[in-house]
Amino acid sequence: MMLLQCQSNGLGVQHNMTYAAITGWGKCLPPAALTNADLATFLDTDDEWIKTRTGMQERRISHVSVSDLGYIAALRALAAAGKTVDDVELIVFGSCTPDQICPNVASRVQELLGAGRAACMDVNTACTSFLYGLTTASSMLRTGAVKSAIVIGAEVISPIMDWDNRNVAVLFGDGAAAVYLEASDHKEGLLDQQLGCYGEVRDILTVHGWGMKYANQEMQMGNSYWQFEGQEIFKRAVVGMVSASNSVLERNQLSSRDVDLVVPHQANLRIIDAVAKRADIEPEKVFVNVHRYGNMSAATVAVALVESIEEGRVNPGDHILLPAFGGGLSWCAHLIKWGERIQPIGQSGAELPACNKTALELVDELRASKAPRTALQGLMI
Repeated sequence: MMLLQCQSNGLGVQHNMTYAAITGWGKCLPPAALTNADLATFLDTDDEWIKTRTGMQERRISHVSVSDLGYIAALRALAAAGKTVDDVELIVFGSCTPDQICPNVASRVQELLGAGRAACMDVNTACTSFLYGLTTASSMLRTGAVKSAIVIGAEVISPIMDWDNRNVAVLFGDGAAAVYLEASDHKEGLLDQQLGCYGEVRDILTVHGWGMKYANQEMQMGNSYWQFEGQEIFKRAVVGMVSASNSVLERNQLSSRDVDLVVPHQANLRIIDAVAKRADIEPEKVFVNVHRYGNMSAATVAVALVESIEEGRVNPGDHILLPAFGGGLSWCAHLIKWGERIQPIGQSGAELPACNKTALELVDELRASKAPRTALQGLMI
């Protein structure tokens, strides 16, 4: 996992390890909050039904693009690290809802930042995209390919949501967060990870009508149909996250008792509880914000990590476990050792453009723009 750099000092060989320290963090949440009561105005559901099944109370609906959210989050992460755009050598954008496929979203963030020195790439493993991006960037720092990076997890799912399907419409929200990484000789940042995928059951979580598979068909952007097999997803998610967590801890000679904080993917409160129980993690060690934002896919772990720092849940030297799963079905667990600093060096004054509509008004516009369901189903492959 670590790069060994051999240096001769005349007394033998000295081994120095390069780590990717997390020195900056920032989030960006759209201001418009869609409550369970709002959803009940057009779905056969209510607040109690949603809360008891998911733990969710509201979620955010974005009035701007995913690159705009990622840009603000990146600026805030840079300010927290005390860095400028000239320090950025790599931008990794984790998302499954890009503004465009070509050119990539990372290049849009580079343009908005004015970070002309930065290489740019997108990573799409659905809900695990931020963590897979963290692996990618950390590995590049360890090899010396770059000395710094911004890793972003961001989604604007609302335009492709199947708002007529209460099994998915109540679950997802929009948001973004970012971290700044820099090379360090201290043992901190991402120590290890376990990555995997249940590709043989990838179709149990599918967004039909989203991607080149549907090119040249009469399906407009956002007229999607979700295939979401909740029970099967639940079982696979729990098994994948627990096995990945156990593997990464065992490999680093740690037990669940050595973990100071768990920041899991916020897909569903039942899944979070099941993972903690099976991984033998005390409930008080688990950070939860699913009630505030729902499932923001690639942004969930990123936002939760930032909020855990802001709320004083992270201490210097803490071991933090980040288990997640996503479409594909990708799964993973990442082990982080936090550095000495838990306070931001600076603050960014950057803000999103004002939103003059409620979340329900934004959703009503999205619903009105969609084609009838019968036409959509006829286009499914």
